Amino acid sequence: MLSLADRWPLLAQPTMLVLYLCATVGLAAGAAGYLAMATPFRWAEFLTFLALVACGAVCIEATRRLGMPAGVSRDLLSAWWLPVALLLPPVYALLAPLPLQFLLQIRVRATVLYRRVFSAAAIGLAAGVASMVFHAFVRAPAGPALRSGGPIVLAVACAVIFTVLNTALIAAALHISDRDTRWRDVLWDRERVMLDVVELCLGVLVAIACGVSPLLLLLTLPPVVLLQRSLLHAQLKAAARTDAKTGLLNATAWQREADTEIVRARRTGETLALLIVDIDHFKRVNDTFGHLVGDQVLAGVATALRSQLRDYDVVGRFGGEEFVILLPRADIGEARRVAERLRSRVGRMAIPVDDAMITVTVSAGVAIMSVHGDDLIELLAAADLALYRAKELGRDRICLPVAPVPPPRARADNSDGGIP
Repeated sequence: MLSLADRWPLLAQPTMLVLYLCATVGLAAGAAGYLAMATPFRWAEFLTFLALVACGAVCIEATRRLGMPAGVSRDLLSAWWLPVALLLPPVYALLAPLPLQFLLQIRVRATVLYRRVFSAAAIGLAAGVASMVFHAFVRAPAGPALRSGGPIVLAVACAVIFTVLNTALIAAALHISDRDTRWRDVLWDRERVMLDVVELCLGVLVAIACGVSPLLLLLTLPPVVLLQRSLLHAQLKAAARTDAKTGLLNATAWQREADTEIVRARRTGETLALLIVDIDHFKRVNDTFGHLVGDQVLAGVATALRSQLRDYDVVGRFGGEEFVILLPRADIGEARRVAERLRSRVGRMAIPVDDAMITVTVSAGVAIMSVHGDDLIELLAAADLALYRAKELGRDRICLPVAPVPPPRARADNSDGGIP
């Protein structure tokens, strides 16, 4: 019989996350209801709203066959939400995400329903605030107003407000769901900033075109569709390199990255370390709690590992419950410190399951380039032997390969004063 958490996945989330999501959705619903009663109905505005939503729907349908990568993905639907916020009363900005999120759910990829609802609420709140700021300064009809310089500058500023608020609302949810997630991992990096700038420019340009004449939407739709397809293709290509359960590099992609780093280390003469990390008694977790919980543990360990590593460290899932990490410019001391930090961090991690909290430990084998091997195969073999030794010694520990014992003749020569 299904439990309440199985029927309502939201209830299985941390309490603070549930409260935050409910508060965000409630605020969006309350604001939409209040503004709907306070806004007079005009057919011209409603038809413009339908035209912009229809363009968003066409954009979704035109890229539907490409699919959508799992997890948090990016699209260019702001090209249609921003014009709604700038050209129409704020109530339309709050309502615009609803039909498009519904279409994404039924036509592209069905996901947990509360995530779609929260996404619609976050986008609606951000667009609603941007719309209220814009219309507070532009009292005249927004369409003709966007033909002059001042309102265009204000439109760009409001588009920035929309982007910042939307990103902040989603980042806060991600951080609450996992307190160990670094803010820089859920806010902006160079690629996200570039995409936000592209969305901002597209949204303002579509708003200006629609303000001149709604018929110009027919000219803006094809380039937006093309950009949307290009963006999704790039994301799907990146997803093909990652492991679906952990978000880390898969074994093939990790090996390519590792080979590149090893070639570079040979050329520059820099040090390099390789770690193999294994979850202790992972089969027991799967047998006791089921494979779905096991997948949660894998994802949790992957997040913990990633949070303790540098941006240029190469981490991937090697298969099963094993992870591989390449540490460029790390000597034996640094490698041991990193491995110990990872072991300690995972040991403090707890995965909530029903009324229980699952804790796991990890063991790790460490190998150093030019000490334990000169290429990737040798380093993997050495780290694997060290990992096997860590398991033999009781698990939850870090080991290096045992140094090879010199032959008897070499030991005799050393005793006579030879080089040790």
